Amino acid sequence: MSDSAMLQKMSDTVRFLAADMVQRANSGHPGMPMGMADILTVFSSHYRHNPKNPKWAGRDRVVFSGGHGSALIYSMLYLWGYGLEMEDLKAFRQLGSKTPGHPECTHTEGIEVTTGPLGQGVANAVGFAMAGQYAKHAISADAFDHKVYCFCGDGDLEEGISYEACSLAGHLNLNNMVLIYDSNNITIEGDTSIALSEDIEMRFKAQNWEVVTIDGHDFEQIDAAFVKAKSQTKPLLIIAKTKIGKGAATMEGSHHTHGAPLGTDELAQSKQNAEFSGEVSFFVSDDVKVRFRSAVDKGDLLEKEWNRQTASIKETLNSYLTPDFNTIDFPVFNAGESHATRDTNGKILNAIAKAVPGFFGGSADLAPSNKTELGGMGDFPMGKNLHFGIREHAMAAITNGIANYGLFLPFCATFFIFSDYLKPAARVAALMKAKLFYVFTHDSIGVGEDGATHQPIEQLSTFRAMPGFYTFRPADGVENVENWKTALNLQAPSAFVCSRQKLPVLDRSKSRGDVAKGGYLIREVDDATVTLIATGSEVEIALKAQTLLDAKGTKANVVSVPCFDLFVQQEGDYIDTIINPSHLTVAVEAASGIEWYRFADAVVGMNSFGESAPAEKLYEHFGITAEAVVETVAAL
Repeated sequence: MSDSAMLQKMSDTVRFLAADMVQRANSGHPGMPMGMADILTVFSSHYRHNPKNPKWAGRDRVVFSGGHGSALIYSMLYLWGYGLEMEDLKAFRQLGSKTPGHPECTHTEGIEVTTGPLGQGVANAVGFAMAGQYAKHAISADAFDHKVYCFCGDGDLEEGISYEACSLAGHLNLNNMVLIYDSNNITIEGDTSIALSEDIEMRFKAQNWEVVTIDGHDFEQIDAAFVKAKSQTKPLLIIAKTKIGKGAATMEGSHHTHGAPLGTDELAQSKQNAEFSGEVSFFVSDDVKVRFRSAVDKGDLLEKEWNRQTASIKETLNSYLTPDFNTIDFPVFNAGESHATRDTNGKILNAIAKAVPGFFGGSADLAPSNKTELGGMGDFPMGKNLHFGIREHAMAAITNGIANYGLFLPFCATFFIFSDYLKPAARVAALMKAKLFYVFTHDSIGVGEDGATHQPIEQLSTFRAMPGFYTFRPADGVENVENWKTALNLQAPSAFVCSRQKLPVLDRSKSRGDVAKGGYLIREVDDATVTLIATGSEVEIALKAQTLLDAKGTKANVVSVPCFDLFVQQEGDYIDTIINPSHLTVAVEAASGIEWYRFADAVVGMNSFGESAPAEKLYEHFGITAEAVVETVAAL
């Protein structure tokens, strides 16, 4: 059999495996996998990886931004030898399977990053490429001379996040980034011409990318494009002109193949037209399997050679793989001092970055306001300061990619109100259990004169509602330090929501409980009948209210809950010792605060958007004061 005939047989195997998976599940997207099968078949000979060790640090990284084409991804992982069995392919989209509808890195070996929401995978790949460039400079240029490949479609490039990410990739001249664009001119509603008419080639050239255009079904052109990637000097876009549903008997090129099974008759006729050797479903011939599975032995040899070449940097590499947080010299903040928690957080970031080699990050053009600059540590790629520009959504998804690269602990930062721009990427981070950190400053109506557009109201509640995500809102520098100690040991994303205004460092001489459990009694008194709960800047208000209540003969405890998410995970006995269930309970927070009704009889908080005025005037105007808390207790 000639090479081209063998390649055709291999790609037809991929094509019909994917179609069979969708058909059996009666759900899924056969069009993209069938259209991309030729490209993935050729790609197999260029991809540096080791199916025996999917986390090998020297591997190429591959991102499938169009996660709806997961049947293609799972077919390839099975054929390459990543441990998926034929039964796993047959269980596509079923409960508890290793082959969910969109690829999840926590479910399936070989999946680098969880994708699904279009465009985010492109930004993830930029994050991988940035991490690779940083590894070159910080660890070893030879050890991390690998490629990052991202497969995307029209939908990915229509989403704004991809423009943000690719603009930054071009600016940074990420010559290890290869984006393969499945240009089939089809979206769910029909031809792309109904909503897209820009020149994609010119768009990317304007962003400092190299661009090549190929026939995505011509094996020689596909191979030449991947060969070119070996010597690229800029990020490379390969525009692959393909037909969606390639090989479908009557539906090739139709948008109807995008998101629905072909149907038994159409699929059978398609196989017959291709003279495909397996009339039964899920057929893989021995010769095809041997060709694809050669990735196992090849990858094992590549990794062994890499290990030999990098033996001299093993100790350095381990310092990135297993960071020692005990070496961090955290700053100390003393009662009686006064600091904005954005300032204390900045000092903490610098302390961590000095001690932990793989800790670095940056802001969406707000480092002076977020206090996230790492002093004296240089700029990417030679140093630790990243400059994302005004690109919040891409920034967060890029940070996901850096985190999933496997060597680094990244952070990113913006104003808390602009967390709305990056929420989709933060949600995916939580799905992946990715270890990364968000710094959100200007946390409340305390922002002041910038007004309602810049004053977060509902954001605390929405982040707290997200499973597997930990939102810290420290009351002062002491809590800020303790919160970071906790977050560094969580295998999950964390956010630090910090104040613009100065807050006093609080007296804890009458405190009880454990800050690491998310909530504790910051001031406990004898014979209390009331509990006041607060976070962040409102803890000071609650403590003042406690004094006023005491003067009126009412004893109140004050509880600080810097992390609601951790607190509600504690055993009921602990929660009851902190918030006495027999007490009248009032929560105080300059936000919507709806989650506090889980514990509180009333919430002193925000029921509207903010206003433009000095911060102290706003707290008075909206009734978030010690006096208002006392009145609420009296009314109850």
